[in-house]
Amino acid sequence: MKIKLKYFIGLFIIVVSSFLLSTNTVKATPKVALKKTIIDSIIVKEPTIILERYSKNKTEKVSHKLDSLLKKIHKRHDFNGSILIAKKGKIVYQNHIGYADFRKKSSLNEKSVYQLASVSKQFTAASIMILKERNQLKLTDTVTKYFPKFPFKNITILQLLHHTSGLPNYFWVAENKWEKEKAPSNKEMMKFLETSKVSTFFSPGRKFDYSNTGYFVLASIIEKISKMSYSNFVESAIFKPLKMSHSFAFSFEKDTVKSNQLIGYRLYRGWRHRTIPSTVNDAIVGDKNIYATTQDLLKWVNGLNSGKLISKESLDLMYTKGKTKYGRKFPYGFGFRINTKNDAKIIYHYGKWNGFSTGITQYLEEDLVVIILEHTSYRSMDYLNKKIRNIVEKNFES
Repeated sequence: MKIKLKYFIGLFIIVVSSFLLSTNTVKATPKVALKKTIIDSIIVKEPTIILERYSKNKTEKVSHKLDSLLKKIHKRHDFNGSILIAKKGKIVYQNHIGYADFRKKSSLNEKSVYQLASVSKQFTAASIMILKERNQLKLTDTVTKYFPKFPFKNITILQLLHHTSGLPNYFWVAENKWEKEKAPSNKEMMKFLETSKVSTFFSPGRKFDYSNTGYFVLASIIEKISKMSYSNFVESAIFKPLKMSHSFAFSFEKDTVKSNQLIGYRLYRGWRHRTIPSTVNDAIVGDKNIYATTQDLLKWVNGLNSGKLISKESLDLMYTKGKTKYGRKFPYGFGFRINTKNDAKIIYHYGKWNGFSTGITQYLEEDLVVIILEHTSYRSMDYLNKKIRNIVEKNFES
């Protein structure tokens, strides 16, 4: 009897143990799967591009001089912004001064995202060259090839890039003829131009005349060909390949404000800062409305010049002076101004919009890049650029 009892007790223990073991195995399965999922997500995550910097020993002297300059312009000229300087693709100096938000008294930092204003045009021009290299357009194509009802005939993509189209100013059209409360998008403005009954300033190709309209039309062509929004196209074709993780195109009517995205200010009564409200022209992209940080802009310059986005032949076209149909040259390429005084080629563009003052300047012979972003209506961009170049030239050797 005792033996049988021991037998049944032993059998019971074996069965219970087996059940508990099988239960624990089932419960452990999700943990293994979860762990594998986390590892997989780490593996497929795109690596960030780490920008190189010169050592502190090399930059100590030039940093001291530039820090002093930054403090001076902040105090004397109400400069609230960020500066980044690079030599041979490596950061020489990066700093920020002033407020990001004057009400909250929060300071600017390396993650502060600025509206680039007209510096945005180079991204539109590069997008056109990307589509050209994909054989999806030709520079000789006319706008009416993509928008048959466009009221201005025989205007080519090349003329839009070079500001020789003669198109009317869409700012004026929106401010004087647009009657809806909501600001027009690119698509809406392209449609509105069909019936707005405004005239061109001159026949296409006759002369250079800086045109925001031309670059909004280019952005509209990009959308038509790619079947994507302008924002999504520049994100997929430029920002993602270059790991510009803090850059985006923004239209205030449909996009939500992002983290660290700045607003523009102006001085009021000499000492107060007032925000600048959005206008009827703020929903249109292509001529403006790209936002970025200084570090992202260095990734942009390095990536564009190294062939990561377009070929050298396409880049040369972007950096070459344009011509009118009469053969007269002017100092503008595709989205870039060009200065060749004293045989030193300087590629640059400044921007100014709703309190933002911006600039990217490449001194090609010196392999020097100066990036300046500001958001309180600073007015001396050219002076500051030259001052920075002079300080670097005298106080830094790579």
